[in-house]
Amino acid sequence: MKKNLLVIEDENSVAKQLRWSLSKEYEITIASDTIQARKLLASGFFPVATLDLGLPPHPDTPRQGFELLEKIPSLAPHTRVIVITGNAEEENAVKAIALGAADFCAKPIDLKILSIILSRTFKIHELEESNRRLQRQTSQTGSLCGMVGVSSVMAQVFKRIKQVSETDYPVLITGETGTGKEMAARAVHRLSNRAAKPLIIINCSAIPENLLESELFGHEKGAFTGAAGRKIGKFEQANQGTIFLDEIGELPLLLQVKILRFLQESTIERLGGTKTITLDTRIIAATNVNLEDAVKHKAFREDLFYRLNVIPLRIPNLNQRPEGIVLLAHHFLLEETHNLQRGQTSFSPAAIAALTTHAWPGNVRELQNRIRRALGTTTGKVIHPSDMGLENVATEPVKEKLSTLKETRETADKIAVCKALALTGNNISQAAKLLEISRPTLHDLLKKHGISINK
Repeated sequence: MKKNLLVIEDENSVAKQLRWSLSKEYEITIASDTIQARKLLASGFFPVATLDLGLPPHPDTPRQGFELLEKIPSLAPHTRVIVITGNAEEENAVKAIALGAADFCAKPIDLKILSIILSRTFKIHELEESNRRLQRQTSQTGSLCGMVGVSSVMAQVFKRIKQVSETDYPVLITGETGTGKEMAARAVHRLSNRAAKPLIIINCSAIPENLLESELFGHEKGAFTGAAGRKIGKFEQANQGTIFLDEIGELPLLLQVKILRFLQESTIERLGGTKTITLDTRIIAATNVNLEDAVKHKAFREDLFYRLNVIPLRIPNLNQRPEGIVLLAHHFLLEETHNLQRGQTSFSPAAIAALTTHAWPGNVRELQNRIRRALGTTTGKVIHPSDMGLENVATEPVKEKLSTLKETRETADKIAVCKALALTGNNISQAAKLLEISRPTLHDLLKKHGISINK
């Protein structure tokens, strides 16, 4: 199927030349003035347009062309524009790019060069359109309080978060570093009836042991050298809200006793104080260590473990939810480009393939940081594997133990299906064509591997 190209050109001879030379690949529509051009652009029918800056009623100056170029973002925000300008008008070409043009082609027009520019511009538009589809999926489905995922395993995590948010029981979140345990804690709090009250976060491994008790429970004036006044601790600050104790496996045994007492009696005492303070604070704890092993080695109290583990919540590694990797990558890309106030940015097909192939030992945090690296080291509109440091990803070993040929084949099938869905924006027909299988066969594979598709 031919792609739609709008040619904004007032010289009939040039318009005919372009129609004749490009009509094999593109469906050409000609606009000879700004009035026609605006109507056609507003239709949203054209991914790409060429624009001659010299248009009536002032064809000898770029005035009309620049005025139209400035209005295109509001008329057709997703149309990419290639400006046609004279060889001696480099200043106009630079200005056009600054106003949002995707590229420019000098007069007299070299049709081979224009053909290359058009092919590249249409490809970028397709990548951006794919990006927008994935962004719509992120905003409509597959997300919960900032957490993103479309796989069956993440659907179960979201379901569990919604369930536990309806209670006041302690929650123990487990998972490897970088999987999103803090995001899960935030989601539980935001969905609970405590959402309007504080969520206080403290990393138990980041504070020196001699200061941690004061941070958690506060102290009275004169409780120790340097205690010049009363300090309200994190538990009190979280009263009627939630306290999130990250890396609780690093908590010293002495403080484990005090946490246990709070869970049993809902009371604390400030360091150096004698008054018992009753609090209504929910505890959510998280750890990347195996607390059951820590209990066996006497590094963690067994009674505290069972008190905290009322509702366990396990966050899977990123490579255990491959269906959502590209969606999550687009979510971070949108978030980071918004923060940096950068324009539309997309992943190249090679980048998408690298994203789905990489083992992700650093989980979600590594994914976010690699996208930040790409945005911090390139100003281009398209992100390539090298921008993320993934140029050699194909040679990296997959950190997965496969014991049988059947398991190997099933894993390969699942990865191939996920890649095809990622590259086609979850379009079943296109993904089936890419995999060279029928739609029913693809549906069977989706069901078999528990891959959910949200459109």
